[in-house]
Amino acid sequence: MVLGEGRFQISDFSKTPHPAPPHADVVRGQKKTRLAPSPTGALHLGNARTFLINWALARQRGWRILLRIEDLDGPRIKEGAAVQAAQDLAWLGLDWDEGPCYQRADLAPYHQALAQLRNAGLVYPCQCTRKMVAAALSAPHGDEHELRYPGTCRGRALAADAPGTAWRLKTADESVVFVDEYTGPHASNPHREVGDFVVATKEGLPAYQLAVVVDDARQGVTDIVRGDDLLPSTARQLLLYRALGLTPVPHYWHVPLVLGPDGRRLAKRHGDTRVAWYRDHGVPFERMVGLAAAWSGVPGPRRAMEIGVFLAEFKLERLPRTPITFTEEDHLWLLQK
Repeated sequence: MVLGEGRFQISDFSKTPHPAPPHADVVRGQKKTRLAPSPTGALHLGNARTFLINWALARQRGWRILLRIEDLDGPRIKEGAAVQAAQDLAWLGLDWDEGPCYQRADLAPYHQALAQLRNAGLVYPCQCTRKMVAAALSAPHGDEHELRYPGTCRGRALAADAPGTAWRLKTADESVVFVDEYTGPHASNPHREVGDFVVATKEGLPAYQLAVVVDDARQGVTDIVRGDDLLPSTARQLLLYRALGLTPVPHYWHVPLVLGPDGRRLAKRHGDTRVAWYRDHGVPFERMVGLAAAWSGVPGPRRAMEIGVFLAEFKLERLPRTPITFTEEDHLWLLQK
């Protein structure tokens, strides 16, 4: 969907899942990014700011934009959240050139990738539960941290297709080095950080790491802009690019998050920060774009702003290098009449 000139009128986005564009449609040399909301919940102010930055970078640099709904997270998917996310993005003034496409509409590419990894001996079946992993580590687990898998099932003779079987990628004790386009050089060791990580779940679905690698490669995504909470995922995804022999490897741009007053990433515990909540309470889209602009280093006093002004005035080099805190003052400013 491409938005024309002027304000977009929210339409009833189709709920019919559309498959992703096949690899054959990728144009060689064409730069592309993706807006990839997950319908596990509603778009909040922090998500909106990251998507606005992504969109502005794409439009300033001539990248195509794909809207991809990442709807593989089983029971966490909320009814109607995918349509709501697309409506929220469009209401803010964002547009895209392809999609929306839905991951769940076509699982075959993920199954093919897993088969390739199995045939190469790069993955193994695992029947450990989260509780078993935690017990093996004998360590407490915070709600926003991953457990390191100790390799319990590696080398065990397990029935590959038994119910309740996940698949894990074998990792080596070595660093993965990459350069982030925004944050600079990084070296990460997934083996020490998370161990052999899941690439296919017990429900028979691709895990996040495998799904995004397969999709980004076949959809021709060259530049990935996302919150820096996903920075640790980059090394894992690079391992999968290598294991599957996929090229070219995309460029990554990780930007600081919007946090709550307690220093944790924005979530329900900080109250209702959904874009839809503010829209339903009469907050104009220009005010929400203006807040995102203030959070993104756009100079001048905080002010309501059309999306076109944000596009013209946003500069990556002015983007704050540290996280933004959503305050009560921000909330009250949005609600001003």
